[in-house]
Amino acid sequence: MYKYESKKLPKSTTEFTLTIPKEDIKKEAVTAFKRLQQELVVDGFRKGQVPSDIARKHITQERTYQDMIQAILPKIYEEIVKKESLRPIVSPKVDLLSAKEGEDWKIKIVVCEKPSIELGDYKKAIKELKSKHKADDIWVPGKEKNPKDDSDKKSHLINEVLEALMKSSKIEIPDLIMEEEVNHRLTKLVDDIQKIGLTTDSYLKSKNLTMDSLKAQFRKEIEDTYKLEFILSEVADKENIKVEKDELDKLFVNIKDEKEKKLAEANSYYYATILRKQKTIDFLIAL
Repeated sequence: MYKYESKKLPKSTTEFTLTIPKEDIKKEAVTAFKRLQQELVVDGFRKGQVPSDIARKHITQERTYQDMIQAILPKIYEEIVKKESLRPIVSPKVDLLSAKEGEDWKIKIVVCEKPSIELGDYKKAIKELKSKHKADDIWVPGKEKNPKDDSDKKSHLINEVLEALMKSSKIEIPDLIMEEEVNHRLTKLVDDIQKIGLTTDSYLKSKNLTMDSLKAQFRKEIEDTYKLEFILSEVADKENIKVEKDELDKLFVNIKDEKEKKLAEANSYYYATILRKQKTIDFLIAL
């Protein structure tokens, strides 16, 4: 039976050091080997009928251990999350600390939850911001004059309101989220660069960037994006801003293609999240 130790880290993060006894490793490895053996195809034998002595020549110990970890770790993780009453918001980070033959295995699992948020007096901050502008310079719903000017005013007001909201709130984004998002962006960027026939070095040089400065740029963008998303969600919770079913129905009825409509309805949670965010922003700029 495995055991673990937990350690609370900053930014709503918890680290678990997991120990799996060598007896369990041996037992699970046998199960994993049998599972792989059932899928093995070798000339002269039907699938699942390869004798163990021949199967061992085709199934390496490394592959057996990989299959074993993929099978048991998710179960262990779910049990720990349930026992510790955690609500992870991204996949955990898993590191194999020790996996020597004939010894207990040690694994580190890092989990992050929704960060704590201090909203501050955002209503006061936004009202003070709006009071500094002349009445004629503030975009007001229903009083449109020049469409382009009104659109520019609205965009400017929204940006300033959101900036005031961010400044009045306190939140730290977990490093696990930052690392995952930075790596995702870098992978996508490298793929895009290769598609147009450039190297990463030549791209960075053309943009007058280094890999470190690019990562720093990504981190700042990601941090601001996540902070805003979490803060807006917290405001929506505090102000009891909800999206009703009839609001979603009005949105879906405008989709003429039946296939697209069914797909949208199947992803109604996503659209509800977008609508709730927009309603929250409307609420803030109307303060």
